[in-house]
Amino acid sequence: MSGDHTQQQYTGEKLPRYPPSEATFTQSAPSYQPQLPPPPNASTKPYQNKDDLKAATFEEQFKLEKPRWNDLWAVFLLIGVLGGFTVVSGIAIHAYAETRSFLGGGIYGSGESFSLNTNTIILLVFVVVIALILSLAYFMLARVFTKQFIWITGIINIILGLGTAIYYFTEHYYSAAIVFLLFALFGAFCFFSWIRRIPFATLILQTVMDICRAHPSVLIVSLVGTLVVSAFAAWFSVTLVAVYVKYNPTADSQSCGTTAGGNCSHATLIGLIIFITFCGYYISEVIKSIIHTTISGVYGSWYFCSRSTEGMPRWPALGAFKRSMTYSLGSISFGSLLVSIIQLLQQLAALAQQAARQDNNWIAVIIICFIRCLLVVLNWAVRFFNHYAYCYIALYGAAYIPAAKETWKLIKDRGIDALINDCLIDPVLNLGATFVAYVTALFAYLYLKYTNPAYNEGGNYNAPIVGFSFVIGLQICNIATVPIKSGTATFFTAMARDPDVLRMSYPELYNQIFGLYPRVQERIHS
Repeated sequence: MSGDHTQQQYTGEKLPRYPPSEATFTQSAPSYQPQLPPPPNASTKPYQNKDDLKAATFEEQFKLEKPRWNDLWAVFLLIGVLGGFTVVSGIAIHAYAETRSFLGGGIYGSGESFSLNTNTIILLVFVVVIALILSLAYFMLARVFTKQFIWITGIINIILGLGTAIYYFTEHYYSAAIVFLLFALFGAFCFFSWIRRIPFATLILQTVMDICRAHPSVLIVSLVGTLVVSAFAAWFSVTLVAVYVKYNPTADSQSCGTTAGGNCSHATLIGLIIFITFCGYYISEVIKSIIHTTISGVYGSWYFCSRSTEGMPRWPALGAFKRSMTYSLGSISFGSLLVSIIQLLQQLAALAQQAARQDNNWIAVIIICFIRCLLVVLNWAVRFFNHYAYCYIALYGAAYIPAAKETWKLIKDRGIDALINDCLIDPVLNLGATFVAYVTALFAYLYLKYTNPAYNEGGNYNAPIVGFSFVIGLQICNIATVPIKSGTATFFTAMARDPDVLRMSYPELYNQIFGLYPRVQERIHS
């Protein structure tokens, strides 16, 4: 490809392996004159022999002019939330341990008939394990069967959603059946409306997975992050059950007699459940965002540095992780806080709607349904902004608000907004996470049905336990697929900021993208 702006049409050839030959880059590089600079210190000089290079670190390649801890107040908030959750968990689990003989040591044999018990802890541990196995299998599916991945995900999700809804109808669990049926129908509508966009999405997915294969640190970060969030999910599950046991003021309660942690009351129980639910959302969201910014550093290094004079920085994942845990931790905590508050409001709205339905207050049901719809849209919008804002935070060390402003520029630009809309990788990954959540929710329901714990006689705890199982499965799978989402978002952001880097560094890939989406050549102007 020459240095001018003449474009070649897509010929359908197989996506090249990366990196391209050095001869290809050497022919293109002399005419490259970028109009918008890449991240700080990312070189735009022609490529040189790697034997003559001394690789710089991530901090040197993406150097911050004035290093500072951004959004420091959010760091202290995160520390306070984590400390508060630890204290509540310690008190509740200690009380649980003192009454364990009454609560039972396995699936059966509990004397507890008024609240959650050991049976529930075993259930939630099973949920975490199932979600972890399915999430890792789903990621490997994307890695091995890249081209078929989008089709497989869409079809399996629709089939499982409809199957789950039909099963709930046969069990006369109509509220859950209607919800899963609506999810399945909406997923089917979205998938079939996206069919014409699949070739472009497949090309981007192949590119992201090729980069992932070339840099194993991406997989290591993803695996470690998934294990960490799974361990936290198990800790959260045990804490949830222990809080129910400790603070439920039923007359038969044995845990109310323990001295630590104060007296039992409905107000204390509700307050603590709301608090630990918020902590669960917030901490898991922070973990996921740290994984996102760490992996964004690797993909950003590939885009801006792999064919530059300095080459790829040494240990880019480690450098990006250090920045995420220091200067950028406040910005990550800020963005995660917004998402967590909305998620908590969604959970409370769902419980309020269930209570209104049990009271046959249909006016309240309709009003709350409308509120839930608004919260769903708000949650999507904030997550969408965060997804791309974190890329700026990872590469440029920006605070949250400036990163959000840059993201707004990216979204409203006439080229990149269509580019994002024309890519369905994130929606497909969301369908996959929903698939895992379906399985965990269905398992929880079947477990409660066939073990029939005394506290759940009449199905009073079906909704909250199935709901928590759904959320656990969704969160774990979302974190397992962060490498794909992060790679896609970072690739889009970098390509929008400076498409000439891609054109000069990887001309074959650029031509293929141009053949499917000609407006890729349009640049975001600051």
